[in-house]
Amino acid sequence: MMPASSADSSRTFLNYRFTDDSLLEEALTHKSYVNERRESGRTHNERLEFLGDAVLSLVISDYLARRYPELSEGALSKLKAKLVSEAPLAKAARRIDLGRYLKLGRGEERSKGRNKTSLLADALEAIIAAVYLDGGFEVSRDFTVEVLADELGHLDAVHEHPGGDDYKTRFQEWCQKRYEVLPQYLVVGETGPDHQKVFEVEVQVNQRVVGVGRGSSKKEAEQEAAQHALEQVEQ
Repeated sequence: MMPASSADSSRTFLNYRFTDDSLLEEALTHKSYVNERRESGRTHNERLEFLGDAVLSLVISDYLARRYPELSEGALSKLKAKLVSEAPLAKAARRIDLGRYLKLGRGEERSKGRNKTSLLADALEAIIAAVYLDGGFEVSRDFTVEVLADELGHLDAVHEHPGGDDYKTRFQEWCQKRYEVLPQYLVVGETGPDHQKVFEVEVQVNQRVVGVGRGSSKKEAEQEAAQHALEQVEQ
């Protein structure tokens, strides 16, 4: 599933095998790593990140336009915004354990860069660009849709049930109906500098943890915690 060598020296990422391994290496290399090893001749992933942002935007726009032909331009734009922002990209990156394979400088390692929302989102965009350059648009489209499958599936659920993305409200209603109590949200962790905080929140029902969420704001983390709790109780 993750980058690995094969008999013919090519490397794979998820189900994609790279023809040009250097593209994958570049996508996984943060500028902090290069800055500490100027003699290595490595290239960091910022240029790929720039290209990946454009590829991602086109892939998601194409997907949404085909998936929801009845929606207006404004509605499609709102749906796209839910997918191409840092939080969902970082969530997808964490799900595939992308941070484990990044090449970081010592400073980023010390500041827990492997779990930083912005760093993970940028790295995922760089990977998408690398696949695009190596295999073309159709391949990058399939790759992107696979990586973001959970997020795209969530959009389908929200589209079918308007207002469904307000997880806190939905979970509160469920708790009141089931237990006649309100869920409690607790901030249990904060990482990163003040301008780039990542909050970790637990949601508890009757003093039992039923969901955990992370986000760049407490509100975002609470929504994700409520989402995770709903996924458990609605199975």
